[in-house]
Amino acid sequence: MHIAVCVKQVANPEVAASQFRIDDAAKVVEPIAGVPLVMSPFDEQAVEAALRIRDARAGTRITVITLGPESARNVLKHGLALGADDAVLLSDAAFQGGDGHATALALSAAIRKLGSVDLVLAGRQAADDDAGVVGIAVAELLGMPAVSFAQEVQLGDGSVRVERVLDDGTEVVEAPLPALVTVSNELGEPRKPNLRETMRAARKPVSMWSPADLGVEAASIGNAAARTVTRRVYAPVKESRCVQMTGATPQEQAAQLARELREAKLI
Repeated sequence: MHIAVCVKQVANPEVAASQFRIDDAAKVVEPIAGVPLVMSPFDEQAVEAALRIRDARAGTRITVITLGPESARNVLKHGLALGADDAVLLSDAAFQGGDGHATALALSAAIRKLGSVDLVLAGRQAADDDAGVVGIAVAELLGMPAVSFAQEVQLGDGSVRVERVLDDGTEVVEAPLPALVTVSNELGEPRKPNLRETMRAARKPVSMWSPADLGVEAASIGNAAARTVTRRVYAPVKESRCVQMTGATPQEQAAQLARELREAKLI
């Protein structure tokens, strides 16, 4: 059994919004110097789902994959320290500047290159843009069935059984392998790296692949393959207005409040 887990490096989502700035020219939001870069929390839970499958199914191999700059090697090392067996970094100037579609194109090509992959796992969405399109797009490009918002993932004989989260409860879905599953936070707290696995991670292989290694043209990935056009990136202006209810008695104040709410069409 071979599981590939797609992960992403993001600025720590626990950091205050004041630690980010908007680059108007590039139309992106960037963290200021010193903000730590980490594995997206939903992707950590995808790694945890893979590890739980391996706990129940000996001999399972787990490969973590990411697309990003050289610094993204750190999130792969984190995945290896959690217990993954090997890792792949897609790092090349041609990969940069893409959107979710372009990222899915590169990741799907990398999964094909891995060979026989039985299950692909990904976080339900990235913690930076919250788009939630890459995982499902990878499944479409690979021609795999996809199940989203998983809180539990179990493997059977030739199939995957997923308990997925709905707005008003859960449902159980079964799909044939190979398949792709996006994992939600309802899976539960991911495990922490222990000292033994952290030391072993230093010896585990991290392969770096370029577009040529994937057999794809530079014109079909990265910014050249992007389908999303960003017109503007800005911080919304928040306005507030305080109105004091006047009146000699609480009844008069309540009547004024009712008039204000009615004029604002709130009641």
